[in-house]
Amino acid sequence: MRRNWLHKGMLVLLACTVFAGCTSRPAQETEQKSSLKVMFWDERYFFQEYGDLFSIGHPNVDIEVVSTSKIYNSSNGEQIDYEKAFAEFVEKEQPDVILLDSSNYDKFASDGKLMELDTLIERDKYDTESIYPALIEMLKEKGGGKLYGLSPTFSGSAIFYNADLFAKYGIEVPHDGMTWQEILDLARRFPTEGDKDTRVYGFGSEYGMSMENLASSIASAQGLQFLNPDTMKVTINTDSWKQAYKLAMDAVDSKAVYIPEGNGFQGGTMEEYYKSQLFVMGRIAMSVESIYMLQNVKQAQDQLKDYKPFQIGIAAGPVDPADPQTSRNLYFSDIFAIRANSPNSDAAWEFIKFINGEEFARVKSRSMNNGLLSRMGIATEYNGVNLEPFYKLKPKLDQNASRSYEKIPNDFYMQYQPVLDRELKLVQEKKKSIDEALQTVQDEAQALLDKAVKDEAAKKASGESTSSGNGDSAESEGSVMIIESGSTDTSTSNSGE
Repeated sequence: MRRNWLHKGMLVLLACTVFAGCTSRPAQETEQKSSLKVMFWDERYFFQEYGDLFSIGHPNVDIEVVSTSKIYNSSNGEQIDYEKAFAEFVEKEQPDVILLDSSNYDKFASDGKLMELDTLIERDKYDTESIYPALIEMLKEKGGGKLYGLSPTFSGSAIFYNADLFAKYGIEVPHDGMTWQEILDLARRFPTEGDKDTRVYGFGSEYGMSMENLASSIASAQGLQFLNPDTMKVTINTDSWKQAYKLAMDAVDSKAVYIPEGNGFQGGTMEEYYKSQLFVMGRIAMSVESIYMLQNVKQAQDQLKDYKPFQIGIAAGPVDPADPQTSRNLYFSDIFAIRANSPNSDAAWEFIKFINGEEFARVKSRSMNNGLLSRMGIATEYNGVNLEPFYKLKPKLDQNASRSYEKIPNDFYMQYQPVLDRELKLVQEKKKSIDEALQTVQDEAQALLDKAVKDEAAKKASGESTSSGNGDSAESEGSVMIIESGSTDTSTSNSGE
């Protein structure tokens, strides 16, 4: 109910602004009727986030939403070549506005399937100066020097810290550009004594932490991947991975990292949920989280009678020590572009201008439900916490951030995880070294991957006789990924999550 009320309130607020801006338009412009076909993943959510607000100031534009869920619904549960299916969807539906992300934007741009926006921006003197510069730079780089799309929001993580705990124990607060090594070294400076219900922890996450996901986070910051879908080789037994696991294991052994018992919160009241979030409750000094952490803190303040507020700070990071000016924790998933040769390009451009504009950003800044705003200077803080650190680093978008992993058989992941869990348990029990465990994981996982690929190929081959082939084999064109190394390892692929 509260969300519905807030949504309606936003519409009214924006209506006042938009209507005021529309009164000066020429009469013939307001009388023109046009249609607009927009590609999005869910029709209802589209109108909630974008369409309803746009329609207030553009009542003569009829919007039709074509949902990308059709791509998955047509797969009949079978694994698909998403890149090919996505391109076929666009070709069939012919949307005026195409929804892309950082993995396929550059291909659509280089294939000439998008309309250049630079001339439209110059013609309308559309302000892009206050849009997150790193976003514009990234989109132009991927567009061969030209701009073909804009994204009104993005998501990202940063280092959250409890300034009160740092002050209490006389420890300097985190700074921008910290590496995982620096974060965990800082976490070890906090005391570890006390029982599990009262003690503080130097580091933890919203949903708890384990040695495995801590190591994966460390590896992710360096752009490591545990397999290479180009060569179909498992690459977890590298120096970089060993260092990531050693850093994680040392941090866990130091008892500075919060490791919840069992599987953490398994259900209960909202009060019990918030009290299970130790950073929210002021018992964790640092956590790497998204902006939604601030929403959790605010909700806990509003709903818990005995809640004790504390001062929150944010620092930019974690970073790859080899490239400290960038972050792999910044994501752009809603890039809106105009299809080349669209018959409704004028309406499409009006839509893109609107959702990336200042008025739209002002309304969305009141909730921040869809992530961080690309339009800067509007939402500078949330609940009194400065959001500037989220904008300090440039996004590091590796070449491996594509959909080539779609060709990895799903069965492999289900079989791989138990092997990894078993070996890491032996490491934590001091029955195996990290080197020995990762060697075993790589050997067994490679055998599992080879078999899964072979079985998948056989399954598709048998299906081709009745379905005349679907062209989504592992060798399908456009499915090859080039792994960009995040370290000095000589292996063709250096890990990931």
